[in-house]
Amino acid sequence: MKARRTYRVAGHTFSLVADEERMSRLKLGNYSPFIATDGEDIFCVELVDPFETSGKEAIYLSSPESGEQRIDLYSIDGGYLFGMAPEGNMPVTAWMKCDPGFTHGELMTQDKFRSFAVNNAMMLMYAFRTASLGTLEMHASVTVKDGKGYLFLAKSGTGKSTHSRMWLENIPGTHLLNDDNPVVRFIDGKTIVYGTPWSGKTPCYRNEEYPVGAMVRINRASRNSISRMSLPEAFASVSSSSSGLRAIKGIGDGLFETISRIVQDIPCYLLDCLPNKEAAEVCCSEVTGSNG
Repeated sequence: MKARRTYRVAGHTFSLVADEERMSRLKLGNYSPFIATDGEDIFCVELVDPFETSGKEAIYLSSPESGEQRIDLYSIDGGYLFGMAPEGNMPVTAWMKCDPGFTHGELMTQDKFRSFAVNNAMMLMYAFRTASLGTLEMHASVTVKDGKGYLFLAKSGTGKSTHSRMWLENIPGTHLLNDDNPVVRFIDGKTIVYGTPWSGKTPCYRNEEYPVGAMVRINRASRNSISRMSLPEAFASVSSSSSGLRAIKGIGDGLFETISRIVQDIPCYLLDCLPNKEAAEVCCSEVTGSNG
């Protein structure tokens, strides 16, 4: 018998379907705050028996040296096929085949990597499916102060999490919303950031939402200074931290439109900084002082 679990993240509802035995073995505590009992799914991921992957054509292959998880993308049978593994230099441990609109995914995986595969499959489907819905799944750390969310953007290993921690340790009245994959939406003329079940190595899964106060790109430097970006600089910064494959026209067009609206709505900054208390104070003083 099939079992279904339904979740809602940033207002978008989706489901996981599997036979009861497979479902009972999954460890998905990070989704508990996002359980939903109603709403129409925008996509569904279903755990299935092994299927054939021959005939695929590569669209994107991740680099084994990247230090990131392995995520490869192929075209197959008029749709798409994802190959996934926990590390970039590992062989594929899970395959997900999905339709062209990313509304239904069929996932097969080794038992050992089942929870990893389900988590990544739903995160990928969410990013691709919502790109045309005024939604960005972002690579960022988000700290909340005075009812506003501040997103810190940077390449992996540059110090997003460290800068958030400097705020938490030195700026009163702050808390962490998400440390790796928040969602940002442009709704009714406002930019809103949401917590998600996906937060990297930091277990922070808050089902909360806040208006965005600012986005700040972190750059390691020998001193602490902050400056506001121009609109083109802001667009490039936000775009580089947003998930989605631009080569797929519907996704690329959706991302372009959403990012364009967001960077005209909220300020974006470049923070040259050290990983210290002063960096948090310099950043907080500027970004909170410029938003009323």
